[in-house]
Amino acid sequence: MKVCFFTLGCKVNQQETAAMINIFSQHGWEIAADKEVSDVYIVNSCTVTLSGDKKSIQWIRRAKKQNPDAVVVLCGCMPQAFPDKAIAVSEADIIIGSKGKGQIFDLVQKFMAEKQRIVDIKPHGENDAFEELAEGEDTMHTRAFLKIQDGCNRSCAYCIIPKARGRVRSRSVESIVAQAKKLADLGHKEIVLTGVNISCYGQDIGTNVCDVIEAVAEIENVHRIRFGSLELDLFTDDMLVRMSRVEKFCPHFHLSLQSGCDKTLKAMNRLYDTKLYTDMMNRLRELFVKPVFTTDIIVGFPGETEQDFIESVDFVQKCEFLKVHAFTFSPRKGTVAYEMADQIPNDIKSERNRVLTFKSEQTKNKVMESFIGFEDTALLEQQLPDGDWTAYTSRYIPVIVKNSAHLNGGDIVNVRLTEINGQRMTAEII
Repeated sequence: MKVCFFTLGCKVNQQETAAMINIFSQHGWEIAADKEVSDVYIVNSCTVTLSGDKKSIQWIRRAKKQNPDAVVVLCGCMPQAFPDKAIAVSEADIIIGSKGKGQIFDLVQKFMAEKQRIVDIKPHGENDAFEELAEGEDTMHTRAFLKIQDGCNRSCAYCIIPKARGRVRSRSVESIVAQAKKLADLGHKEIVLTGVNISCYGQDIGTNVCDVIEAVAEIENVHRIRFGSLELDLFTDDMLVRMSRVEKFCPHFHLSLQSGCDKTLKAMNRLYDTKLYTDMMNRLRELFVKPVFTTDIIVGFPGETEQDFIESVDFVQKCEFLKVHAFTFSPRKGTVAYEMADQIPNDIKSERNRVLTFKSEQTKNKVMESFIGFEDTALLEQQLPDGDWTAYTSRYIPVIVKNSAHLNGGDIVNVRLTEINGQRMTAEII
């Protein structure tokens, strides 16, 4: 039997898909590639933007046309946040939300036996516990993604995620360490700690992310530890100092910004301003050697004037991010921003996205230039026909590692960065 997965959205979704793949693999199923005829198709949806919903539905309909007799599953954030919309997708035989993915195989077996549509969207509750999935080897990545937290207690005006994911639920440190050991034993030298809002980790169980970093760092075969997206206003200075003392911790910080304009940040209900953001970045630059920063920016938020946008772009350039994920505001029903006045026309949003992306690329080159001659470690990912490897440094700078045909994917090597090579840098083994 074959099962094919289609995953949209964040690293949490990707990690949960990896866990579902492991469940089917343990039962002897073959994991099919995209567009390959399969017995079961599973869409792990994202609903952050309206386009995510559309992509999920389009893929489901394509799958059903490809094999009308196949079992089609729609799961994840879209059904959880918009159950009526998900149920209306008639091609989906099984519909579940962001909860209960660990039962996915049993539900498929049940449908195959009974041929009755299954809709099982479990509501989130105040006292929900962290749901541990049947994790195994992360075959989707060279580095291993380890989910430590789910849910978010914040109320950002544009965000549907609290509705889709529920309140903060944290995985125990002991469980995280046990899974990290398994991943390390399978050969993963880098562990990426992921979650819906990692910065909130431990609020429900009386701990914090520093306890996790320090515990995972004790595992001998783990050589690098990295974070997903962070909310810096949730970190104390003591926490930043503790992080800086962990040698295995990668000095790459994806810091959620969303706008470089204080007026827009307030309208978004973000709980910081550009001064706090700058102060925290400066503190990280004091504590770490040449840390690298990446971020997300929303353009065209309701009420964002041209001057607000210019202010945001100016601030983004001053921050000197290696990479900016710029995306246009997408109104989501059920959020405060959906009802706001002064919605920005799509053509203006698209133009602002283009401008910010262009200026961010200029800043990226400036950041990479500052690393010419710098020595770091690189995790090898994909081998090229000439024997070179694509890789990422500890600071998440994308590189091409030269003269490394004798090495293997997943190896970590010491390198010196020598020049900019398109979207990457060239690195030589030292």
